Amino acid sequence: MAGYDYDLFVIGGGSGGVRAARVAAALGKRVAIAEEYRFGGTCVIRGCVPKKLYVYASQFPEHFADAAGYGWTVPEASFDWQTLVANKDKEIARLEAIYKRNVEGSGGETFHSRAVLVDRHSIYLVAEDRTVSADQILIATGGRPAPHPALSGHEYCIFSNEAFDLKELPKAIVIEGGGYIAVEFANIFHGLGVDTTLVYRGQEILSRFDIDLRRSLHETMEKKGIRILCHAVSESVRKTAEGRLDVQLNTGQTLTADQVMLAIGRIPNTENMGLEGVGIELGKTGAIVVDQYSRTNIDNIWAIGDVTHRVQLTPVAIHEAICFIETAFKDNPTAPDHDTIPTAVFSQPEIGTVGLSEDDAIKRYPDVEIYRASFRPMRHTLSGRDEKMLIKLVVDGASRKVIGAHILGPDAGEMAQLLGIPLKAGLTKDDFDRTMAVHPTAAEELVTMYKPTYRVKNGERV
Repeated sequence: MAGYDYDLFVIGGGSGGVRAARVAAALGKRVAIAEEYRFGGTCVIRGCVPKKLYVYASQFPEHFADAAGYGWTVPEASFDWQTLVANKDKEIARLEAIYKRNVEGSGGETFHSRAVLVDRHSIYLVAEDRTVSADQILIATGGRPAPHPALSGHEYCIFSNEAFDLKELPKAIVIEGGGYIAVEFANIFHGLGVDTTLVYRGQEILSRFDIDLRRSLHETMEKKGIRILCHAVSESVRKTAEGRLDVQLNTGQTLTADQVMLAIGRIPNTENMGLEGVGIELGKTGAIVVDQYSRTNIDNIWAIGDVTHRVQLTPVAIHEAICFIETAFKDNPTAPDHDTIPTAVFSQPEIGTVGLSEDDAIKRYPDVEIYRASFRPMRHTLSGRDEKMLIKLVVDGASRKVIGAHILGPDAGEMAQLLGIPLKAGLTKDDFDRTMAVHPTAAEELVTMYKPTYRVKNGERV
């Protein structure tokens, strides 16, 4: 190691890369990290954090309306988009400074530069116009929204990155996609008063989530006034003389909006980094192929987070970073555990989920018990809001182990985090039943559903 400038060089200053650099530096390693844009990566700068702030902003109209049922008289409210954007920028700048400071405070060196691999131990820093060397290299460059070059008029469209910083709030928007990013932004824009249409080629929004949640959220979103067009694809986007956009669908419909946002997936940031020249193996989508320990086919080069072919979630990247440190610097080979990952969709209402969906469970287990409760949350009883909450447990009938938990409703994301613990621990439905309820809460349904709503044996519902 002494012959190199650094023991570890990290390419990419997002959540995973910063965690790895900070922890390695704290161990006394000579560490450097290069980020060409802003420290914090997708999550902090143009993903989870600003998105959640915008979710909060978009919820206030419903809060104001609900307050009347509780005796509050709320004067007519108005919303200023520029204020939200400016305040978001202040918070993001604060977090960005913390991420950079955490690395430097641990003894690591930071570079604002694009980094390109020259060989298996050399990195060229474009902004510095110099080459440095490292014993170990970690690639954590994340991903970005997938483009749609085949779409005629795609140059008029925006992605989630741009949606946070629009100069003005559009009167109408069309969002192409049915994943969590598309669904979340549809709810955000609708909550802020934008006429919102979601266009999705599939049969139902949010593929890979439990079908009951998907259908219930779809129904609720439409009741709120969001237009959802499934089995539909945009064929062209044309700018009108008035400066608006006409979106021609394969169904023959034409939608007119001020903005068209594409949310059709994400791709890894692996281009023009010298990966091919070094011989790093890439998958079909351009993702870096790694083994169970996050090591590439070049034994001193590693990769974590969204740039790999694994789970694309910020906490997963951070977990992979910690496992990388254990493996590379502590002589403790540790493989990241990607099983039973809790996650949330910050739609309105929220989705929180962990473990197997009903459809996935019945493919793996011959006997599955489904516990299901749908009810109006207590907070809506006085407000008069006609919005149901859904709580669902999926149980292996043989072992009684709870193998899936799914929630649609207020604070579902918070519940999913807590449910991740008992499901990760392998607790059974009997353990849930022995747990005392907290009353009155919506979450008490998790421990008071004593009889299955139905069972599925060998794929047949009984």
